[in-house]
Amino acid sequence: MIEHIDFASCYVYSPAGDSAICARSRLLRVLLKNADAHFMIKYAVRVHQQTAPPALLAGFFLADDVLVPVPRSAPKLGGTWAAAELAQVLVQQGVGSATWLGLHRIRAVCKSATAARGCRPSVARHYDSFQVEPPAHRPRSVVLIDDVITRGRTLFAAAARLREALPEARIRAFALLRTVGMISDIKTLLEPCRGEIRWRRGDARRMP
Repeated sequence: MIEHIDFASCYVYSPAGDSAICARSRLLRVLLKNADAHFMIKYAVRVHQQTAPPALLAGFFLADDVLVPVPRSAPKLGGTWAAAELAQVLVQQGVGSATWLGLHRIRAVCKSATAARGCRPSVARHYDSFQVEPPAHRPRSVVLIDDVITRGRTLFAAAARLREALPEARIRAFALLRTVGMISDIKTLLEPCRGEIRWRRGDARRMP
């Protein structure tokens, strides 16, 4: 098991806040989950802007990064794959060099957003549900791409699975939105951050 991975995020999401900005964050999440084309391009441009010095995300993405979207909760699930759409438009906007759809779900897990608190998939369950298809060319630098991060279990498990297949690669994670918990208000939607997802006491913990 890996001990930690670096991660970055651009926007915050409040699932329960009652302010106007909290409501906008929930709309942002809906647009992201639906992979609205206009929305995706707009926010991919914003991410690219945040990678230019002196912005906080400067240096997080590298020119040779391969972006790997995190699979949805079930294999061969129909409909929109927001993480894959996000990864594609990020590359189109100059973030990373290519996408690689080499990480797969081989068995379904409960969706964390809709599962009861005690039923949310563990890191181990996510890890067992992933499989890596060996790449034709082994990337030296990989960034996992997801739409939303809460605790970080999914991204941590995905990174651990990739580490087995690509032991020499540098592996990091990026999520456009990060959940800020059961708070009543947030001040702004755009709030870039860099941090870690750590393995602590048998579970993944996002910091911050």
